[in-house]
Amino acid sequence: MAKDLGMAVLMDFYGGLLTDKRYEVLDMYYNQDMSLAEIASELEISRQGARDAIKHGERQLSELEEKLGLAARFKNIQKRISKINALLDNGGGRDEIKSILKEIEKFV
Repeated sequence: MAKDLGMAVLMDFYGGLLTDKRYEVLDMYYNQDMSLAEIASELEISRQGARDAIKHGERQLSELEEKLGLAARFKNIQKRISKINALLDNGGGRDEIKSILKEIEKFV
């Protein structure tokens, strides 16, 4: 099972909406980099139970992002802020910075 590290980002945004147990399993898998066997042993569940909990948690996080889009909005704002910083570092145009700031206001 290949790890989608974007899930760790989604956990930052939506982890508080998961059950404690589901969050714990996802945290062990993504943040602590534990294997399914290690998670199963730690929680005294089967390896398949650990895998199922991860899959259900991933699905829940993906559905929340699909509905709310907070992580995508955050990433978009970050990209624009980086562009502003680059412009400022290079003595960029004031008008272009104002334009980017107006774009950011749409996301806030």
